Amino acid sequence: MSNAEDSRRQSSLVARRQFMKWAAAGVAVGANASLPAALAAVASPAAAHTDWSQRVIETNLKLIPDPRQFGGWNYPQGLFLIGQYMVYRRTKDKKLLAYIVAWVDSHIDASGNVDLAIESLDNVLAAHLLVLLYEETHDQRYRLAADKFRRRFDTYPRTKDGGFWHGNREERATQLWLDGNYMAVPFLLRYGRAFGDAQYANSEAVRQLLVYHRHLKSTHMGLLYHAWDESGKADWADPVTHHSAYFWCRATGWYGMTIVDTLDVIPRDQPGRTELIAILRDLVVGLAHCQDASTGLWYQILDKPELNGNWLETSSSSMFTYIINIAIKRGYISSKYQEVARKGYQGVLSRLTVGPDGLTQLAGICIGTNVGDLAWYLARPRETNDFHGLGAFLLMNEEWNTSASSLKFNS
Repeated sequence: MSNAEDSRRQSSLVARRQFMKWAAAGVAVGANASLPAALAAVASPAAAHTDWSQRVIETNLKLIPDPRQFGGWNYPQGLFLIGQYMVYRRTKDKKLLAYIVAWVDSHIDASGNVDLAIESLDNVLAAHLLVLLYEETHDQRYRLAADKFRRRFDTYPRTKDGGFWHGNREERATQLWLDGNYMAVPFLLRYGRAFGDAQYANSEAVRQLLVYHRHLKSTHMGLLYHAWDESGKADWADPVTHHSAYFWCRATGWYGMTIVDTLDVIPRDQPGRTELIAILRDLVVGLAHCQDASTGLWYQILDKPELNGNWLETSSSSMFTYIINIAIKRGYISSKYQEVARKGYQGVLSRLTVGPDGLTQLAGICIGTNVGDLAWYLARPRETNDFHGLGAFLLMNEEWNTSASSLKFNS
């Protein structure tokens, strides 16, 4: 069965699950209605062919119709709008592009200045959109703004071996966070391809991924720790290794997505490419081992499913499905992992529901999370329709159905 066929089948399953939830809650569908008739009463007649990416975006457009109210220049917003841009490329629906333009325009001025200082890797992810909008419109403001982000890396602080600090402030100085790869590296690659800077971008991308791996790798199934502090002063840093203690799911997802996206665009003879593929293969082994067999999802603390208070998290499950499915399609890993990807995709769809108002709800998403102890990770709030999860869902769903990645769009 192809991914697209599987997607249609899963869309039907989502509709059936939703019917059962509504029926249990007392939604009127007719006391003597058969299941098909009841489904017809509460779901779209084309439910088996639902475009879940479009439904998620349409929900956001209804909830936040004014792009100026979409939020500040931050990475969750950037992730969601990159996913929205992928849907725009597929559907050619101009209102999706117009929304992105209006949001970006609310944060930059005529000289290409963004309304915040570029002092954290978290500030960089949304700069993808500057390059994309320049390519769409050739408006020089977007090029000027993108240039400012690129040039910031000429002086951005690094560890002694060249890794980008997660942030240029006291509580982030000298620290590498696994999340930071996706915040910075894909932007540099996109900028490099668009503006003749690919030689630097390709080299820097590989360098960052390998430096981070060197400090955050474990001997446990290819999994990686959340963060490392060169100074060793952070309260979470091991006194000997200087890394944090736990395998937090979404940090691993950010890193894995950076690897597969980087491999999509760097040359086949790029130094370090072979090492990245080896890291990816080891990581997939660990992810396959840690996947929850009954749901297809992954836990907040990846390797401790038996831990009291551990819980299944949606955004990382989307990321892992994206990573594994791309790795299979590109031939980096064996097709034996297709079942892992399929179960991951089904698991994420099981978290997606449609309310009586027609709006989608994606549940079980961890909010933004700093490095911490075990109690910190387990107690993180679980939200519905948080942009960390919605953005990851869009990337996963578009890749699943079209084979596009966030750096390699289909025409």
